[in-house]
Parts: sequence; structure tokens; C-alpha cells
Amino acid sequence: MSETEPDDGGEVRRVRGNDYRVLQPPEQFTPELGVSVIIPAYGAQEKLDLVLQGLARQTYPAELTEVIVVDNGSSPPLRLPEGAAARLVVCERPGRASARNAGLAKATGDVIHWLDSDVVLTPGALEAHMRWHHAAPYLSVTSYLRFTEAPLPDVLPEDLEAAFEPAEPHAWLVGLVERTDGLTVNSPRPFSLHVGGATSVSARLVRAAGPMDDDLILGQDTEMGYRLYQAGAVFVPEPRALAYHLGPTMRMREQKRIDRVSHAFVADRIPAYQWLRTHPARQWKVPNLTAVVDGTAGYEAVRATVDALLASTVTDLSVVLVGPWDTLDRDRRAPLKDPNLDLVLVHGHYEHESRIRLATAEEVHPSVPFVLRLPAGWVPGEDSVARLLNLARAEGLGLIGVLLGESSEGIVAARLERVSSFARARLVARPGEDLDDAVDDVSGVRWVAGETYDFTAEPVELTGRRNAYKARIQAEAEAARLAKEAERLRAQVTKWREEAARWRKSAVELRREVGTLRRQLHAARRAQQGMRAVLSSTVKRALGRKPSGG
Repeated sequence: MSETEPDDGGEVRRVRGNDYRVLQPPEQFTPELGVSVIIPAYGAQEKLDLVLQGLARQTYPAELTEVIVVDNGSSPPLRLPEGAAARLVVCERPGRASARNAGLAKATGDVIHWLDSDVVLTPGALEAHMRWHHAAPYLSVTSYLRFTEAPLPDVLPEDLEAAFEPAEPHAWLVGLVERTDGLTVNSPRPFSLHVGGATSVSARLVRAAGPMDDDLILGQDTEMGYRLYQAGAVFVPEPRALAYHLGPTMRMREQKRIDRVSHAFVADRIPAYQWLRTHPARQWKVPNLTAVVDGTAGYEAVRATVDALLASTVTDLSVVLVGPWDTLDRDRRAPLKDPNLDLVLVHGHYEHESRIRLATAEEVHPSVPFVLRLPAGWVPGEDSVARLLNLARAEGLGLIGVLLGESSEGIVAARLERVSSFARARLVARPGEDLDDAVDDVSGVRWVAGETYDFTAEPVELTGRRNAYKARIQAEAEAARLAKEAERLRAQVTKWREEAARWRKSAVELRREVGTLRRQLHAARRAQQGMRAVLSSTVKRALGRKPSGG
């Protein structure tokens, strides 16, 4: 069976997400696939000799194994040990990515196995890799590395464990595998497993993804892993493929400095690293989403859709407007009579918008993770795209269909497609099978109602960043007015409080005066009563007295 032929009665076995456990490769298999081991090397002849000795002891058949050593400008030049079953290629352009590409250009195997020139494979490592590749033609398999500080032997001993242990495990790789149950669950970025030290990849996937990016200073392995993921790869950590790294890596010695350099470049190329894309508005070499819209559907309809997309809360996007732009008449002496006037208007309106590509056929960058196909005239809400992306990520969906309405031609729908899922589906689809059905198998399909996600067929007032700025200015002006009003009211309250205090003081004084008056009145009444009593007594005495001489 060749690497490009299906197994199991004509079908390529299917993996959902990155759960490669369904493949269950047999312990015993008949080796049929060729493997090209590519070793970029710069100096360190003594380590390279040990690496080649390790390859000579592999249990995988030698007749199916080719070894390509790429000398990346060593001085003195590297040499192959006598009797080594390998080819030596010279790469003048500096950089490990360039050296790997030079070896890749000479490779003929069904599987490409990257191997660093300071990594010694244990005897069964290559066979452990190839066991997986015989199970499915879209895998990337990585060895378990152990880092040894042991003195280098002149000749590789039979007992590698005795020679190189104690050794430290690849802590980052082990941690990643443990957190994700072997990359089978909760792994949004399984491509991070693609490390160049000891990783094998289906040659079909490498052809689909393209060679390593030799314009990158660092991070080439991860960036290529991402492109392999986009091409449909499944990533497998294989603990039985054990290898010893002779000494620490540069990343182990200089991790912070390496991350500083790497992150500055890979953020432009790997949209999955959203945590590196923190700027709220800037554009990137590879956008997170590309919307495809029919540019021939009429100026007003196209503009309503595209303008709404550009006003989305997802700013990390681009739009491809498809139309016969190369056929437009540039001699517009009677523009109002031009039969292609709507095309002219669309072209003129968006010609200089940096996020718009006017294309005669669909052109989407292969590293874009999501593609939104939206009928012109349908308008997404400000958060519609963000909500669809959140749903796709949360449930690992390969396709979200958005039911918009009906026309004379049938159902009208938008589609959010995950590029990696469709790439995988193409690899496993049966002859005549609907591709969406294959996507459902490898990733999942969901249909939702357009109105639930705020899609409408009516033009809406855009509330994008410019209107948001106007709203902010208006809000600030209103806040200033309210602040002044609050200050006026505070002054009025202070005045009222002072007035109330005066009234309270007056009331206290009045109560005191009333009390004095009451006491005085009471005293007067008592005096009056006393006078009345005296007068009454006097009168009584006077009336009771007899006249004299009586």
C-alpha cells in the first residue's frame, strides 16, 4: 500500500478533531512506505556521527529509508562516516529552515522525518513513527525527547539508556500532552507539537502545506506545523519513539529572548495565536477570517453586506469581492449608460480599501483559518461574526450554516467554514460523497437561524468604530453637561441646607421666646388670681361688718 492509497476496502480512516486513538495502528504491520530522514547540520561532526550510527540501528527496513544530511555552511565542511548509508547535500543559504528545504527538495519518501543533528534515535523510534503513517496518510508524529548532559562517547554504545541517563524529559511537550490527554481533547493548537528535532510528516501534507518559511528568523517549526494543520494534519505524540538530545537546546538556554524574537514574527503568520494579536484594530499578513462575497450582485446589495462586515467587532478579517473586474471599460465617456455601471461602482468604492481584495476568482490565503461565504444583500450585525466564531471554536465545528431566507432558487444561507476541517474532509471523502458530510464526520456541522445571529436583509445604520467614536464624544459632552448640572444642584442643595439651618435656628429662638411668654403669661395669671382672691376676701369682710351706733 502506498502512502496515497486508502485502506480498509478503499476508505481512508477518519479522525474527528485530533483524536487519533480511533486509528489503532496494529503492533505488527508490513512496512511499505518509504521515509526520508532529513538532517540539517552545522558543525558538531562528533554529534552527527552518533546520530548516523543511531539511524543505522533502526528496526525499520533500511531499503525503505533514505537519510539526507544537509551541510548548512560548516567550516570545515561536514563529512559522512565511512560506510554511512546517507547522502550529503550542501546548502549555502544560512538557516535551519533553508537547510531543511534543501533536503526536502531531494527527498523521495512517502514520509518526511525531520531530525536534528544532535538527536539520537533509539532503535525502534523510526518504526514507531511509521506504524502510525501506515494507518492514515495525514499524520504528523513526534518523538519523546530526553535531554542528556552525559559525555559524548566515541562510538554509540548498544545500551543508550546506560550511556545517556539520567536525562531530563522535554518538559514542555510532556506538559502539553498531559493537559490534553495526549492532544485528543481540549487542544485548540495541536500543531504546537510539530518540532523539528524529531518529527515525521506525511509527504502529501508537506506538499500541500509547502516548504518551511525561510524568511522567519525563529519559530519556523511551529509556523509549518500550523500550515500542516491547515492542510488537514492530525498530530500524534508517540512515547515509544524515544530519542536523546545531546545537550540542551537553544530554547532551553534562552527561552525569553527566543520568545521575544519569535513572537514578533509568528503573530503575523499564525492567526490561531490570538493572544499575540492584542491590538484592537491593526491588520495582519494572515487574517483570522476572510469573507467571500459576490461582487456582481448589485452596488447597493454588495455595499450593504461589505460595509457591515468592515464595521464588525471582529476587525481581524478581510473580504474577497469576486467579479469580472478585468473586463471593465476604463473609457467611461457615458458612465450612466454603462451596462456594467454597478460593477464600476463596486470597483471604485472598494478599490483602495486595504481589507478588500477585488478578485476575478475566489482567492483566500491558505493559512486563513476561517472563511465566511455570505450572499450579497444580507447584512450581519455588529457581533454576528464574533458570535459565529465563538460557536465554532467552543464546539470544534468545521461548518456553521446560517439559514437566512428563501428565494425562487431555494434556501439562502451563509456558511462559516473552518479551512482545516475541509482540508481533512477532502483527504478522507469517498468518491461522490458530499463534502459537508465528510466535514461532519471529522469536525462537526451545525445549522443556525440567521435572525438568532442578527442577520437581516435590510440595510442598517452602522455602529462601527467611527460611529462609536461619535457616540463616545457625545457621551463625553453629555457627561460634562451632567457634571455641570450636578455641580449646580450641589450648590443649590448647599444653599438649601444653609437656609434650613437658619430656619432651624429661628425656630429654636422662637420656641425659646414662646416659652418665656408662656411663663410670663402663667405668672400673670397666677398674680391675677391672687389679686382676685385678696379682693374677694376684702369685699367679704367689708360686707360682713355691722354699722356703728346701730
